[in-house]
Amino acid sequence: MSTHAVSIEQTLETISMSTNHASIPNKQLWAARILGGLPALFLLVDGGMKLFKPAVVVEATLKLGYPESTIVGIGVVLLVSTLLYLIPRTAVLGAVLLTGYLGGGIATNVRVGGPLFNIVFPIFFGALLWGGLWLRDRRLQELLPLR
Repeated sequence: MSTHAVSIEQTLETISMSTNHASIPNKQLWAARILGGLPALFLLVDGGMKLFKPAVVVEATLKLGYPESTIVGIGVVLLVSTLLYLIPRTAVLGAVLLTGYLGGGIATNVRVGGPLFNIVFPIFFGALLWGGLWLRDRRLQELLPLR
């Protein structure tokens, strides 16, 4: 029985080491935190505002063709996705979910004929989020190496 417990502990240690930032240079880790952290902070604020539904959020949502009843749900999805991105163990899942969320923003703005800035801004944000994650995650660097 103790052999089984050691095996589980060794497995957990291996998993822990694979997500450890120890092998990433300190400057690179800080660049990653800033690169991914600033857009994540913006998205947290945006998601929080959707929960409180100030007039500016309601007006913008209606202008994009969504009913007011969808605002809180969209805010919850955004907050959960961003929080998953900020947790190292679930960061890739969060990045995938945020990519979908931002893609929806792009599609919505294309559909309503929004200004170019509103179409390019989510692309830029997605690039920052993925760039920050790439800099801090060795597994992602191995999956998508820069050559």
